Amino acid sequence: MLIRDARAEDAAHLVRFINMAADDLPLHFWKRSVGPEGDPWAYGRERAARESGNFSYRNAWLAEVEGEVAACLLGYAAEEEPGPIDPDTPPIFVPLLELEAMAPGAWYLNVLATYDPFRGKGCGSALLAKAEEIARERGHKTISLIAEDTHHDALRLYRARGYREVARRPVVKGDWQVDAGEWILFVKPLA
Repeated sequence: MLIRDARAEDAAHLVRFINMAADDLPLHFWKRSVGPEGDPWAYGRERAARESGNFSYRNAWLAEVEGEVAACLLGYAAEEEPGPIDPDTPPIFVPLLELEAMAPGAWYLNVLATYDPFRGKGCGSALLAKAEEIARERGHKTISLIAEDTHHDALRLYRARGYREVARRPVVKGDWQVDAGEWILFVKPLA
């Protein structure tokens, strides 16, 4: 397995991984952003190919197995002092922002996802170790992530790797179709 920095030309993979990790919430948002005539996937690819922003390819790493992209890690520094949530924030995102704010200054692991054919081959564990390495190198004392209560394999992995549950918030669904009932914030101190 090779873990490499993502590149702008990986945007098509990145948007699939970003969307997988949050059970179509990004696609739901992208559809609203482009309207009925727009292409939500193109909008997502454009965001992933940007040079800056949290969802930029510059914040992503890909695992390759036998030359094929298999899994993705996307993360960045959380705010040291999170401010109040903008009152215009769509309600669907408020619980996520509330949880993120509970781990100020952490390195925030936003996306960890693996394509189905590569599951069970250690990609998630390898990328989780890479995330912790990156966080340490960048001077963070903790790493945080948010998972859905229905992602049982991921929850087992996080707990086995020493992540502890800090808080939960109910998923605000609106017209987003998802089985999850709660978002769970996990934090791990880094030695």
